[in-house]
Amino acid sequence: MAIEVSSTLLEEVCMKKLFLLIILSVFFVGPVFSYDQGLAKSYEQYFSSFSGKGTAKALQMIPTKVFVESLKKGEKLFIVDIRTPGETGVYGFNLANSTVIPMNEVFTSANLAKIPTSGKVVIVCKAGHRAMAIATGLRHIGFKNVFVLKHGISDVANFLSPKNAY
Repeated sequence: MAIEVSSTLLEEVCMKKLFLLIILSVFFVGPVFSYDQGLAKSYEQYFSSFSGKGTAKALQMIPTKVFVESLKKGEKLFIVDIRTPGETGVYGFNLANSTVIPMNEVFTSANLAKIPTSGKVVIVCKAGHRAMAIATGLRHIGFKNVFVLKHGISDVANFLSPKNAY
């Protein structure tokens, strides 16, 4: 006794199996390839010291008062202002060891070459958020000497007065 199966039914069964295979591959294979695993491992290692009391130290943030006192003492700081040209055109640092490199241009080879690998480098923006992102990126690529001005240049403007500026 021979069982006859229509070609339409056979095609339908094959299509359902293929569809099921595609769906399963998305669930099981997709997440594995959805991000750069090497880069994720690199960040896992980088952020391993960011826990508990070690977090503040790992972030390497400089409070405004300490920053201003360091400048007054003549401590050698290299300041990188990462604000936009529109922002730095209105007000900025007028210090010998400072440079302006907009955030979107920091990681070019030419600008990375401007950032010293020794001594203290302080990354500055308006409030500290962009500086934290850039400092994290710089530290991740090997700059160990990078710090962030906590609360940014706006906090320096609020902190300074004719009495404590000198």
